[in-house]
Amino acid sequence: MESSFSFGVTLAILASLIIAANALVAMAVLSLIHKNDGVSLCFTLNLAVADTSLGLAISGLVTDQLSSPARPTQKTLCSLRMAFVTSSAAASVLTVMLIAFDRYLAIKQPLRYFQIMNGLMAGACIAGLWLVSYLIGFLPLGVRVFQQTAYKGPCSFFAVFHPRFVLTLSCVGFFPALLLFVFFYCDILKIASTHSQQIRKTENVGAPAGAHRPPRTPSDFKAVRTVAVLIGSFTLSWTPFFITSIVQVACQECHLYPVLERYLWLLGVGNSLLNPLIYAYWQKEIRQQFSQMALGMKKGLAAFLLLLSARDGGPQGPRESARHITTISHSELDG
Repeated sequence: MESSFSFGVTLAILASLIIAANALVAMAVLSLIHKNDGVSLCFTLNLAVADTSLGLAISGLVTDQLSSPARPTQKTLCSLRMAFVTSSAAASVLTVMLIAFDRYLAIKQPLRYFQIMNGLMAGACIAGLWLVSYLIGFLPLGVRVFQQTAYKGPCSFFAVFHPRFVLTLSCVGFFPALLLFVFFYCDILKIASTHSQQIRKTENVGAPAGAHRPPRTPSDFKAVRTVAVLIGSFTLSWTPFFITSIVQVACQECHLYPVLERYLWLLGVGNSLLNPLIYAYWQKEIRQQFSQMALGMKKGLAAFLLLLSARDGGPQGPRESARHITTISHSELDG
């Protein structure tokens, strides 16, 4: 009971942090989309939405962990909850793949990128991504071999889903995705090497009249660095869970469920907390947007406090307070 309670508290804290961090990133990205209207930003926004939905999904499991063992959640309700958790996690992973492919396409085909990846194509990719994610999440509900025959509460992933489901996901999705990532980045490193050689030749020889620099920009390669960190954190977070699940399928006598559910599954879910932190640290545009949002909140708080002071009969009247607020705004903008 004490172990279940501590696990429930850990889930509650993790869910709260995931929701808060990704909501902040979503607000920053929405502001950037309003300013720049970039297609790649839509994929970043979708990643924040997927991770937020995962936080909301695992928050529904908190009550199961904190409730009395004498009243476990029904198997059908538990299966639905875990299906939504799995769907959200799949959407997060697939969005990282989509972002990686988007950056690969921008570097591989820089002249045709905006013709290929327009708003309609981006919308279709996101819609298809969520459709596939929900098909993956709800697959065990329609395939009996992926379900556990006996159910004992409290509600957890392996209480309703058999490790064979994770084995199938590993063979069909996880490890092929890792191989695809390796191919993308080997090709990107090759392109980056060629790109730097072209720039070096241009600088050494001197650009002739009418010559143009290569169409790829340094920002493209910086964006690839951010995606590489995303993929690295995703790999480190989920690989132990998938490998241990495969071991559990191969060794039926091994009782690895406590390790899988209490530690490795939480490690994988924690990737949804790392994603917004990575963007907040590595992506310059989002860092700048956070600074602007913080400055706006600071100004709003100062204005609110001054108005409260004026209403309570402070040393300044309403007109003086308004003048003082305007002075603060102009001085901060000039700074």
